[in-house]
Amino acid sequence: MQYIEFRESLKDFTIFSLNDIRRIDNRFFRTRLNEWQNKGFIKKVIKGYYIFSDLKLDENVFFEIANRIYKPSYISFEMALSWHGLIPESVYGITSVSTRKTYKFKTDIAEFTYRQLKPQLFFGYDLVEYSGGKYFKIAVMEKAILDYFYINSFIREEDDFVSIRINKDVFLEKFNEKRLNNFLEKFEQKRLSKRIRSFLGFMKNA
Repeated sequence: MQYIEFRESLKDFTIFSLNDIRRIDNRFFRTRLNEWQNKGFIKKVIKGYYIFSDLKLDENVFFEIANRIYKPSYISFEMALSWHGLIPESVYGITSVSTRKTYKFKTDIAEFTYRQLKPQLFFGYDLVEYSGGKYFKIAVMEKAILDYFYINSFIREEDDFVSIRINKDVFLEKFNEKRLNNFLEKFEQKRLSKRIRSFLGFMKNA
């Protein structure tokens, strides 16, 4: 397969794998990827996953890539809190939930961090469409908060809540307490429930 044909066949892919290529051409030789990397046509993200070098990188693209290179996963924690407008500062690295083991990829384009949750806690995310038919999975606001508190068990008192710097006005405008309570029940953790109740009291009276 020549590069022009290869590029045309994968033009709709944000990120592609060797398996994607071999679905198109089952006789494809992996050595061509090394050749095209050396020529600057493509970039390796992690082993077995590549992007075209001229791909315009933005938040949406990073989210889709994060979903793809470590499955199953969805964007959550600090990155989702930022995306929902709850925390003011930009976040270093793309943070995600996965049912697989906790892992981190430091790549040439971004740092991707995955924190493990039990399979029964892998829920509470939306499939968001961008750029005409491309998608990424990201936690809804209430699930992002629960994921964050679940992983960061040291957050339990008012000073800790202040340090997260969650925007009160945005939180109170968007927050769905019924949905959060429904999600919280599925965690089946009394300590987490107690911390979340303290946090909600702080946000409502801050």
